[in-house]
Amino acid sequence: MERASGILLHPTSLPGKFGIGEFNDHAYRFIELLAEMGQKVWQVLPLGPTGYGDSPYQCFSAFAGNPLLISLEHLVHSNALAAKDLEAALAEVDAFDDHKVDYGEVIEFKYDLLHKSYVHFLQYAAPKDHEGFEKFCAENKSWLDDYALFMAIKQAHGGEAWNTWADDIARKTPRAVANWKARLSAQIQEQQYYQYQFFKQWNSVKAYANSKGIKIIGDIPIFVAFDSADAWANRDLFYFDERGNPTVIAGVPPDYFSPTGQRWGNPLYRWDVMAKQGYAWWIERVRATTKLYDHVRIDHFRGFEAYWEVAASEPTAMNGKWVKGPDKELFIAIKKALGDLPIIAEDLGIITPEVEALRDGMNFPGMRILQFAFVADTSDNFLPHNYVRNTVAYIGSHDNDTVMGWWKALDAPVRQQVLDYTGTSGAEINWELIRLLLGSVADTAIVTLQDLMGLGEEARMNYPGRADGNWYWRFTLDEVTPEIKTRLKKLTTVYGR
Repeated sequence: MERASGILLHPTSLPGKFGIGEFNDHAYRFIELLAEMGQKVWQVLPLGPTGYGDSPYQCFSAFAGNPLLISLEHLVHSNALAAKDLEAALAEVDAFDDHKVDYGEVIEFKYDLLHKSYVHFLQYAAPKDHEGFEKFCAENKSWLDDYALFMAIKQAHGGEAWNTWADDIARKTPRAVANWKARLSAQIQEQQYYQYQFFKQWNSVKAYANSKGIKIIGDIPIFVAFDSADAWANRDLFYFDERGNPTVIAGVPPDYFSPTGQRWGNPLYRWDVMAKQGYAWWIERVRATTKLYDHVRIDHFRGFEAYWEVAASEPTAMNGKWVKGPDKELFIAIKKALGDLPIIAEDLGIITPEVEALRDGMNFPGMRILQFAFVADTSDNFLPHNYVRNTVAYIGSHDNDTVMGWWKALDAPVRQQVLDYTGTSGAEINWELIRLLLGSVADTAIVTLQDLMGLGEEARMNYPGRADGNWYWRFTLDEVTPEIKTRLKKLTTVYGR
């Protein structure tokens, strides 16, 4: 990766009047803002359709996009939604919060309009648009058919998880699939339509970013959600019992974020079965993801070397064990199929020499988090003077508190260590850490927009281990003041990014 810097901002945080960030005009304005500030990277979290807890790391599909990100205004502009329907819907609701996503309210509002868009499209879209939709469905058949069927059946069951469905369709028997396809043909096509509009709009956003010299870093969670089309359609690839319940699940042992570990609950892969299939499912997953982004961060990279296995009956992640993963064999297979891989390894947590050997053997850049630095001596790898070039460096990620929230909570000795290291009074600690990050040798430096704006704990995106109250922060463009833009542009220029 070239020497560059950029901003981490999930699209749900973008401005807009419909309660959640979208691929609307504000997304294009944000890209222009990045260019004005001299930034070359926009990093996003997974863009999949979110389920329980609204987490982008627990999606109904590893391949599909989140319909909530579809711009309603752009649907109107492309004759895929009647302007009067949008105006009528807005008139019936109170103004949405500019700084917080109320997912319950947003989901009801947007899906009603997305349904109206589907009906409008069928009736009024031009022949070329219908042809574009049919072409999209054909090109993405390998995952889209299962996903659309899964979501339609799930909707027919009131949102219940797939292992509560009748046994024949939970097992995806050919007869049951044929029956449900016939029964829900319109609903299946509607789910396909949402994906068509999502990818159409996202591809336009990405093309605009690239035209401005900005590359997009996306995110692949290592595991998939249990209640997902991936798990339902590929039961043989996971550790499930006869009823479709997971027998073992993913997590991490006690760590920085939680004294009892993190019980993620994701089903674990049967890597032996995947190996016999030539890792075909993973190859297709990476192929699809690299079409969406310029670089891909693989979350929990250390799990490919060894992962923390927890019995599904355990209430916490404390009583687990390390189990060997596929290691380099998986990445060699992916590289053989797809060529050089634009992958960033999220190598945080309990990192062993074996994990480092896997990362370095594949020449993947790793990650450094500045907030993790001030807890040991000067040899700590998270301190900027110990960075290496092939690194993506952050002050904090989506899982960390903001700089200001972190700073406020620091013990006095650690705070003094930070002051000694920066050589400052700490009066503008967010800017001092931004300067440290951009001045480091790391090829890529990423700052969250919250830290650029100097916001406190109220702007934190995620609390690991907490089931709700996450992923809701939003901002307005005028909050990125001329002073902020000027300061970041100057630091970016000074440090050759």
